Amino acid sequence: MTEHFWLGMLIVTGAGALNGSFSLPMKYSKTWAWENIWSVYALTALLVLPWALAVGFVPRLSAVYAGLGWHALLYPVMFGLLWGIAQTTFGLSIQAIGMAITFAIVSGLVCLTGSLIPLLAFHPAELFQPLGILMVVSLPILLAGLALYGKAGMRRENEQPAVPSHAAKGAITYKAGLALCIFTGIFGSAWNLGFVFSGDVLRRGIQFGAKPLTAPYAAWALILSGGLLPNILYPAFLLSRRHTWPSFTKGNWIRELGLGLLMAVVWLGAILSYGVGATLVGKYGTSVGFTVYIAASVLASNAIGVATGEWKGSSSRTWKLLAAGLALILLSVMVINLGGLFVKVA
Repeated sequence: MTEHFWLGMLIVTGAGALNGSFSLPMKYSKTWAWENIWSVYALTALLVLPWALAVGFVPRLSAVYAGLGWHALLYPVMFGLLWGIAQTTFGLSIQAIGMAITFAIVSGLVCLTGSLIPLLAFHPAELFQPLGILMVVSLPILLAGLALYGKAGMRRENEQPAVPSHAAKGAITYKAGLALCIFTGIFGSAWNLGFVFSGDVLRRGIQFGAKPLTAPYAAWALILSGGLLPNILYPAFLLSRRHTWPSFTKGNWIRELGLGLLMAVVWLGAILSYGVGATLVGKYGTSVGFTVYIAASVLASNAIGVATGEWKGSSSRTWKLLAAGLALILLSVMVINLGGLFVKVA
């Protein structure tokens, strides 16, 4: 129904805003290193909470999985694993070529792969319908906005004092970093593709009594578990290399633990909300909805960045580029939401 499209897109927008702000608690960590708080976040968001929700809201979960072919279970896990690897290479890309250009390239490629592949794979004819055309029109607007954002970010990095890094400078060459960046952008949307290819899991969950909006928990448990391994192994490597294991019990560790748990709750809330919104949007949810999700994430993360002083000291030219980039991103969201006018009432 038309009202479900608008409601779904509203939820997807809110989910994107949550995703763009989930790392905010990390700014307030005082005694833990990145690898400490990320370990807590990863274990909670990718393992503990997803399985708790799946067991709690999907009746006879083991029977749901047992009745499916191996490929129906393997696809969500494998896409989750690819996404988990991309999470790690994202951090390495930032180390090699900087936050601004990494975020611009990754967000652009993630948006392209995450929105176009589901539409082309399952509804290719819709690409030439009004809603598909609006999505195609919105993508270059979004990419142009991300490009301006990337340029503004590069100027900001040049205008602000360099921040000392734990990583050895030059450990990764620029070309290698760019290759990692492209890899991250291509596979960074794999979690969405995992959800796209989880239709059998969702349908069987509903057959066993799960509600349409909670049946996806069975799929998310598989997808996110697939992404757990890289998100645990890399922090564990850093914990050993930097000798930061003892930090888990130093200082106000309860406060630090709470920040990591808060990150997990906010991020998982974003992912689950996206699943609800995409389901309400209908067959277009994982394509047009994903585009809005990414755009909302960029807008929210930059709003927080501005509010917390990340752009303090930037020149007026940099601020103008940032404003122009964010305006184009917002315009792309408005264009794609016009698609609701063309969704037929059931």
